[in-house]
Amino acid sequence: MGVDIVQPGFEWDRSSHVQLDFEKTDLLDRERIEKIILQFHPNYILHLASYSSVAFSWANPVKSFLNNTNIFLNVLEAVHSVNSGIRILSIGSSEEYGDMAGGDEIFCEDDALHPISPYAVARVSQEMLSKVYAKGYGLDIVMTRSFNHIGPGQKETFVIASFAKRLVEMKKSGATSPKLMTGDISVIRDFVDVRDVVRAYDGLFKKGRRGEIYNICGGAGNSLAEIIQKMASILEMKVFTEIDEKLIRPSDNKVIIGSNEKIRRDIGWAPEIPLKQSLEDVIHFWNQRGMTHS
Repeated sequence: MGVDIVQPGFEWDRSSHVQLDFEKTDLLDRERIEKIILQFHPNYILHLASYSSVAFSWANPVKSFLNNTNIFLNVLEAVHSVNSGIRILSIGSSEEYGDMAGGDEIFCEDDALHPISPYAVARVSQEMLSKVYAKGYGLDIVMTRSFNHIGPGQKETFVIASFAKRLVEMKKSGATSPKLMTGDISVIRDFVDVRDVVRAYDGLFKKGRRGEIYNICGGAGNSLAEIIQKMASILEMKVFTEIDEKLIRPSDNKVIIGSNEKIRRDIGWAPEIPLKQSLEDVIHFWNQRGMTHS
């Protein structure tokens, strides 16, 4: 069963191989959440709900922080009140780590956290609440610090999808000297395909250790500048980039790369989809979308 404040962006009720139900509900309504849990009796809860954009959190810090922490607290309280054995997967973010001092480290789960955006602070708060309820009330909670997702179908509000969409449009327009306006593309991120992420979440539900935190990452970094050139190469085009000052965040992590040693050891998960395939699939998605909407 899915719960969200908006209707799904896909035809969830027409699936031929999975039975799905959906409830349009604001997770700030704790009483409604408790009723849904009592009615549905889930074995697992995957908590993905949040304003998930770092840029949005800078523009709307109060709204982002209060929403992202309070909806999770409502879920915890609802699960605690029904006294059930539900396993909760609390999805956090690599943004919790903050910036690397030296720039060449790889983050492990026991490293200190230095969040530098309202979004990241809210994710740290969610993680701390998870620990409080796991230890204080014995709730079965497994936590993640999920690194940058990419894959076909991602909304264009996210950086890679935005680049891909605009590059595809430039390619189709036949522009001779296409220019891509960007923020800071020197930043380095650890990208992992969303399909690998789904496998990780499934594995953590089955084998993850209660009260533990797991990085979900590829273990390697690429700058956004490198990603742009990789996509341009796939599209067989040349592209020029120019910084738009309006896209520069007040503060940003320069390098975020994670170690996936713990999740490999505990549940046997490892990323399988290479970056090149992910980028090819993202580009194909936007190519097909353009054909559909033309």
